[in-house]
Amino acid sequence: MSIATISAQPATVSAKKQIKESFPVLEMTCAACAVSVESMLKSVPGVADAGVNFANQRAWVDYDPSVVTPEQLQTSVRSVGYDLLINKENQEEEQAAAQQQHYQQVKQRTIWSAVLSLPVVIIGMFFMDMPYGNYIMMALATPVVFFLGRHFFVNAWKQARHGKANMDTLVALSTGIAWLFSTFNTFYPEFWHQRGLHAHVYFEAAAVVIAFISLGKLLEEKAKSNTSSAIKKLIGLQPKTVLLVSADGDTTEIPIAQVQVNDLLLVKPGEKIPVDGKVDNGQSYVDESMITGEPVPVAKKAGEPVFAGTINQKGSFQFRAEKVGADTLLAQIIKMVQEAQGSKAPVQKLVDKIAGIFVPVVIGIAILTFISWMVLGGDNAFTHALLTSVTVLVIACPCALGLATPTAIMVGVGKGAENNILIRDAESLELAHKVNALILDKTGTITEGKPVVTDIIWNTTDANASAVLYALERQSEHPLAEAVVSHLQEKNVKAVSLQHFESVTGRGVAGTYAGSSWYAGNLQLMQDHRVVIDSDIAAKAGALQAAANTVIYFATGTVLLAVVAIADKIKATSKTAIETLQRSGIEVYMLTGDNAHTAAAVAQQVGIKHYRAEVLPAHKAEFVKELQRAGKVVAMAGDGINDSQALAQADVSIAMGKGSDIAMDVAKMTLITSDLNSIPRAFKLSGKTVRTIKQNLFWAFIYNVIGIPIAAGVLFPFNGFLLDPMIAGAAMALSSVSVVSNSLRLKAAKL
Repeated sequence: MSIATISAQPATVSAKKQIKESFPVLEMTCAACAVSVESMLKSVPGVADAGVNFANQRAWVDYDPSVVTPEQLQTSVRSVGYDLLINKENQEEEQAAAQQQHYQQVKQRTIWSAVLSLPVVIIGMFFMDMPYGNYIMMALATPVVFFLGRHFFVNAWKQARHGKANMDTLVALSTGIAWLFSTFNTFYPEFWHQRGLHAHVYFEAAAVVIAFISLGKLLEEKAKSNTSSAIKKLIGLQPKTVLLVSADGDTTEIPIAQVQVNDLLLVKPGEKIPVDGKVDNGQSYVDESMITGEPVPVAKKAGEPVFAGTINQKGSFQFRAEKVGADTLLAQIIKMVQEAQGSKAPVQKLVDKIAGIFVPVVIGIAILTFISWMVLGGDNAFTHALLTSVTVLVIACPCALGLATPTAIMVGVGKGAENNILIRDAESLELAHKVNALILDKTGTITEGKPVVTDIIWNTTDANASAVLYALERQSEHPLAEAVVSHLQEKNVKAVSLQHFESVTGRGVAGTYAGSSWYAGNLQLMQDHRVVIDSDIAAKAGALQAAANTVIYFATGTVLLAVVAIADKIKATSKTAIETLQRSGIEVYMLTGDNAHTAAAVAQQVGIKHYRAEVLPAHKAEFVKELQRAGKVVAMAGDGINDSQALAQADVSIAMGKGSDIAMDVAKMTLITSDLNSIPRAFKLSGKTVRTIKQNLFWAFIYNVIGIPIAAGVLFPFNGFLLDPMIAGAAMALSSVSVVSNSLRLKAAKL
């Protein structure tokens, strides 16, 4: 948490009542629908803010639960023809079931509208003069328009009651007017004959527009379901049932929703771990690649943490549940991905405003088109006026515009999740490709974050020496002692029993074994006991220190037995990742609280030219501001609580996945792998996503800019061309599908 956040808390006490929740929205058919739902939610007393994402069919609402309930939010949304899923239990399953049901309904409507429209098209195009042809077409087109297409009219009416308009309004107006005009001409053809005009009917246009829009919706629903596959994969990592171990040792299979904190659970070989916890008894290896990205299974024994969604290998073990339900790491990852997929990029906010006014503007253009043709259309003025105004209503498509950004964001976030990059909001994804300065923390980011023994230079042949060193360090409380103990354990060294042990503050440890005094510690401890260090060993120790190692000396009496080098090893991928970033024009800086000597050595090894040592947390944040004042777009990558203030200040914040919870809460991106190469991959993903958004917006705008004037008949004075409403319906459906398909190309992108 940053200092700014802490100091701001007293001023926002009243805001604590507000809660922010996400709800699935049903029955939305276009981008303007999302705008309608959003405005209805915002109009409810007690709602501070709300947003709706058409692509993932979800709404988030920031509201005061003491003023408004989820049921009231649902009622307000239902009043304009949509629905809100407020049941928290099995919400994902309910939404998936509702979407599947909706998809089947759209599929049925599409099939039947196509079946009934086909003979209408054949008669309208090739057998216009057949006896009773108009009556046959009317009989076939009427169920298409008013039964299979009834939802367009129902939704348009609900919108109109609240003074709103959406895509359904356009479809209802265009097909309804075409049907009414054609029906009048079928029953009263003499009205036109008396005026020397042919009584045209447009039943095929009305029916085929419904069929094509239904087909477009079918393809759109299918494509949109593909964009959220990353979420489905993550949800699929969690098992549905668990084995609960009772006090007497019996096991019972229960639904995962019934698991409580401190329950003892059994995991068998090959099973997924259901919740987060700690191993109680037994041991095994667990595949944690879904969290860390590392392919090698991790050994688990009593006291070791385990995480939901990871896969047990060959052994069985029992563990205590510590985090269940929405608190597990897997649930947090799913929530983070959902929030990011539902968040709006800055460009999307502009698109939403355009979508909101788009439908009224199109209706205005249609009316203007009708009036213009009536005034300038000559003999067939009314027929052309009706045809062109209907075509304008049909061809206009706010859906392509509304889908342009969110579908690209959704696929981009999903692509990131597949590559161990969790993106928490759309803004960071949109901004990351502009980064030209990256700040890296040293410990745990460039380095492993865990001290290990890199070298031991022995100056004795005494077989007992390593056993005494093990005994001394095993009793030491110094953090570096653990590295020595782990190293000697790997060498199968057995500790001896010391007659005496003491910790020398700021120096090291001392003990007595076999009547002799033994020491392990820094150079000062050796000097205190007049230990002799020859020039050769001193030179080697100096070289180790120059390579960013901490040196521990081990001696007995005045005789030096060994020099132990301990270092926080640099990750194998750090150097190549930093080179990749620098080649792409990004300035890389390293900030560390470590000493200048170690910082210089690490910076030299990985090729970083700019670094600062002995930096306090507040200084890190100040350095971020310093770069920002110089006009840089700054990204910060860190893993500790000490990095959180700088992460909050940075334009793009990146947390290393094995870091602190606070760092991950603050950061807008989290790398669930220790590989720094994920950072250039994240920047590359950002560039590809933004490029896809721009392509989508270009095609959506161009489509409407070109299509609407052609539909209005601007080409007629030059070549006599008038666009058929039937073709306009097909073009409108195609525009939405093309935008979603272009977004889905991101799935195949190489990072």
